[in-house]
Amino acid sequence: MTVWTLLIHAATSESQPSRLQGLFQCKGQGFGKYFMQTEAKGGRIIKSTACIDRFFCYNLTCSFQQVPVDHRFTGTPFFHSMIARAQAADDSDVCVLVDAEVVLLPEAVTLLADLSKIDREWLLVSASRNVSSFSYNLAHSAMLEEIQAEEWAADGSDRGLVFAWNNPGRPLLAGVVPSFLYGRGAHSRWLIHEVLSSETRLVFDASSLVLGLYPEDSTAKRGAGSSSSGRLPGGSWEHGVNRHLASVYGSYCRRPPGGHHHSFSMLYEVVKHSEDYMLSKVEEPTFSRFVTGKEQDAHEEVGGNPWNKENNCLPDHLPSYSSEASDVPYSLEMLLRFVADDNKSVVLGVAGASYRDMLMSWVCRLRRLRVANFVVCALDQETYEFSVLQGLPVFRDPTSPNNVSFDDCHFGTQCFKRVTKVKSRIVLEIIRMGYNVLLSDVDVYWFHNPVQFLHSLGPATFAAQSDEYNETGPINLPRRLNSGFYYARSDSATITAMEMVVKHAAKSNSSEQPSFYDVLCGKEGVNRLGNDRCLEPSTNLTVVFLDRDLFPNGAYKGLWGRHDMRSACKKLGCFIIHNNWVNGRKKKLWRQMESGLWDYDPGFRMCLQSWGEASSSFTVAEQFHASDDMES
Repeated sequence: MTVWTLLIHAATSESQPSRLQGLFQCKGQGFGKYFMQTEAKGGRIIKSTACIDRFFCYNLTCSFQQVPVDHRFTGTPFFHSMIARAQAADDSDVCVLVDAEVVLLPEAVTLLADLSKIDREWLLVSASRNVSSFSYNLAHSAMLEEIQAEEWAADGSDRGLVFAWNNPGRPLLAGVVPSFLYGRGAHSRWLIHEVLSSETRLVFDASSLVLGLYPEDSTAKRGAGSSSSGRLPGGSWEHGVNRHLASVYGSYCRRPPGGHHHSFSMLYEVVKHSEDYMLSKVEEPTFSRFVTGKEQDAHEEVGGNPWNKENNCLPDHLPSYSSEASDVPYSLEMLLRFVADDNKSVVLGVAGASYRDMLMSWVCRLRRLRVANFVVCALDQETYEFSVLQGLPVFRDPTSPNNVSFDDCHFGTQCFKRVTKVKSRIVLEIIRMGYNVLLSDVDVYWFHNPVQFLHSLGPATFAAQSDEYNETGPINLPRRLNSGFYYARSDSATITAMEMVVKHAAKSNSSEQPSFYDVLCGKEGVNRLGNDRCLEPSTNLTVVFLDRDLFPNGAYKGLWGRHDMRSACKKLGCFIIHNNWVNGRKKKLWRQMESGLWDYDPGFRMCLQSWGEASSSFTVAEQFHASDDMES
């Protein structure tokens, strides 16, 4: 029995979840009959179902569903995560990766059924036909009118290609797929090249066959002028990201597959004679039919074949990404408008190069919790470029210190003191712009989204985590306000108080944390109210020290030392837990990974997903090693 998984990327919108959902169902009756149906809404295909005769109905499981993959904050998915999701379907014999705009035709299933009998690993690539008007009725339950392949040009864009491969549990290529932005050029031809270069799979060029249809104006509608949300501009920089990645990963810009001898022993063209399919050895990799149609995306590569790479391998894409990153057109104000929730609240994370993997684990956790209203402040250019490539809503703070130590920037160091003062300045800037801010250090692990709870505390209230480690007694004692997790509203009382904190910190030789307490609670806590509050007298701002059962610090109740810390926190009802009260970056990383509160794979630069957990052999020690030693 052959089991197929059909993975359709439903990219109907970059900012909204796709409406393309459901299950392919076999509706054909009798041998030699098929059923194919498409449903359109607003000129866009939103559902397609296909099935080929009862024989395949009994021997073919066709299903597609919306599955979580990594994506940019605007919604554009990452190609490497899509590939990884397909590879995780190791209970399937064949995987098909196709854009939601492509209407797969019955011949696709017929061909793949034949190819599934080949006792070798293979990758099939085909270009859909680009059509402006389609005069054929696909809803017939009997005979489909013959489609002449030469009537339409092949859509050679990344979105028009159809990929299929067998044995998805086996490697697709020797190497790592970089974090290409899907549909922004370069990634499909890069993948074909690298699979051929790896010589681990046969590669079948099925571009002479009509396996799918693609609306002619789809690529144009998804042009690079702006994102589909209409609120953020796109541009050539997104295609520059992919060109940069194609230049520095693999051998795409260095040599043709097979090395200098131009050996293409793994490449075959699929040719149809009558009702039979034959494989014809390809001596030269023209892939001409992939690009016979004119590219409709001005930023797509244009050329004769995948080895003609002048546009993707220009010298300025090879050495550094800095030029592309500098062209990213998102200001802080634009990012805030895009990500803020209905209450105009945003979550702010701040990180430098030494904590970029922890930053990504924090981001991955927020994504899993469906927290989308976050922005990241990069303390250095390296972190900024890394964050752009990871698809984060990131901005660069020009006032950040330049000499941020990689391993010596933990609590108490001079580096730590300089970095913390950046955070309060950024928070003040954002609340002045009219947004509420939840400042969360990236070493804070989130179990649940606390924003609504914190917002419900009301105006003229500043909520902060308590750093008190004693389990009994007051939690608002001197120097026990943790400036690594707090919620600041955009109201006059909070803005004035934050101005006082920033001014106080600028004159201090300490970190910003003592300034928060001395300004808001007074020297030695003279403004304390009870055991868990303070009242700043000049602004009448109430400072709430958060319940440590709900917002525990790193020393509270020895939670980090528990065998099953997640269960212990669940019993307490924790929203978050802070990975503080530990000295050194390495110890902090190890503790979090060992506790199972880690959500990022630094080796593949992807969030850990539920669909990948069963097949993943990545150990805590390997994660720590990768985080410790990776330089790029």
